[in-house]
Amino acid sequence: MGTYVQLPGVRTWYESEGTGDALLLLHGGLCTNDTWGPQRAAFAERYRVLLPERRGHGHTPDVDGPLSYLAMAEDTIDFIEAVVEGPAHLVGWSDGGIVALLVALARPELVRKVAVMGANFLPGPESSAAPEMLDHLSPDAPDMAMFRDMYEATSPDGPAHWPIVAGKVVDMIRTQPTISTDDLGRIRAPTLVMVADDDLVTLEHTIALYRAVPDAELAVVPGTSHALPMEKPEQVNRLVLDHLGHDPVPTFFPVRRARSTAAGGAPS
Repeated sequence: MGTYVQLPGVRTWYESEGTGDALLLLHGGLCTNDTWGPQRAAFAERYRVLLPERRGHGHTPDVDGPLSYLAMAEDTIDFIEAVVEGPAHLVGWSDGGIVALLVALARPELVRKVAVMGANFLPGPESSAAPEMLDHLSPDAPDMAMFRDMYEATSPDGPAHWPIVAGKVVDMIRTQPTISTDDLGRIRAPTLVMVADDDLVTLEHTIALYRAVPDAELAVVPGTSHALPMEKPEQVNRLVLDHLGHDPVPTFFPVRRARSTAAGGAPS
């Protein structure tokens, strides 16, 4: 079951289960909380899991004007302040991962740890392994049928609003985000960067993200696509829960992390 909270930017639907430290699950673009089905129970055994649906997604209505990751990050910050009332772990898939990175940049005191899957820091044409797919994402395209069905089943704006939201999201993916590596270097939350070995986001772009975030950890999940949390949930869940629940282990031969150890940080 879920409920609404009135945020400054949008009346936002969210669901909650479990107890403990707060953990936000941030869904992908054009998706709903249903896509977190393989994660919810496992994470709720250890955490208070909160699942907000972003503006124009799921049960949360659209707003006037274009969509932006920055506005969605602001909504997420407002949600943490209004509902969590303290810091939270952020686990984001795809567009949700972008939002998680932006929240960690803007409000580090509200973020404990971050795990992102299939996330990018530059627009789709610059980060996608198949940028030509963007040319085929019209609202009535066969590849959009699954997303259209999810939208029509939940949106308070009604099925007729689908072409508008779909167009907004595709426009957003084409032109956003635009996060510099210098900005990524300011993230202080311990961050796990995850990607499929056959992801929509190129491995090269993911490695650039991993290298830009200080002391980030990297996991490439074999035999998966951009839908890795649904395709290999047990493996993905294990990696995320290990990251959230434990400090990094000391390593024998640090190279990338040797600089932070030499500067007085904890061994990693």
